[in-house]
Amino acid sequence: MIRKIIKIDEEKCNGCGACAAACHESAIGMVDGKAKLLRDDYCDGLGDCLPACPTGAITFTEREAAAYDEKAVMENKQKKVRQAFASAPHPGCPGHQAHRFNRSSTPAQPAQTSKPASQLGQWPCQIKLAPVNAPYFEGAKLLIAADCTAFAYANLHSEFMKGKITLIGCPKLDSIDYSEKLSQIIKLNSIQSVTIIRMEVPCCGGLEMAAKKAIQESGKFIPWQVVTLSVDGRILD
Repeated sequence: MIRKIIKIDEEKCNGCGACAAACHESAIGMVDGKAKLLRDDYCDGLGDCLPACPTGAITFTEREAAAYDEKAVMENKQKKVRQAFASAPHPGCPGHQAHRFNRSSTPAQPAQTSKPASQLGQWPCQIKLAPVNAPYFEGAKLLIAADCTAFAYANLHSEFMKGKITLIGCPKLDSIDYSEKLSQIIKLNSIQSVTIIRMEVPCCGGLEMAAKKAIQESGKFIPWQVVTLSVDGRILD
């Protein structure tokens, strides 16, 4: 059938992932650093992705395309939710076992030998690995951080991670939409606040968009803020 459907200009696409995060039907995905229309039948032609694109790479076109399949879209959404829950630790893998660390009980070091202490509040810290119903999420202040931020900003532990539960990820390398899992974490737990810390590079926009979408879809009113770092380690806002 001839119908209205999105068209992505790969030359204009900068790989930020904002359109993929904005597409509720998961019609758009990131492939080799570029946005792609993955399936015609997932695109409803309403264009939620258009205003999210910072470079104007997405437009409408009319062409022969499969009809929008709402049933297939819903089945795909349910599959992603199941995958998010399935990412809970495998019983036999020690690296996936959930731990909570009591940083307040860390013994003080003599001044002459003192070293900065880690402020990581839990394990695992990767978004993909953290179980959505882990006890450390209850009543937590959540820090959602691009993984490069720990290397770019020297005081990340003391200024941002202290007293928080930290989740890290990279939407460009993982090539997934974190929003559904983050939404489940926020829905199932009493999260007090959300801080998003990202790099200034465009691909980090996918992490920010996913976190904002998760807060919105949770239906909860939660204080949140975004902190952006320059590639040389300065706070930009």
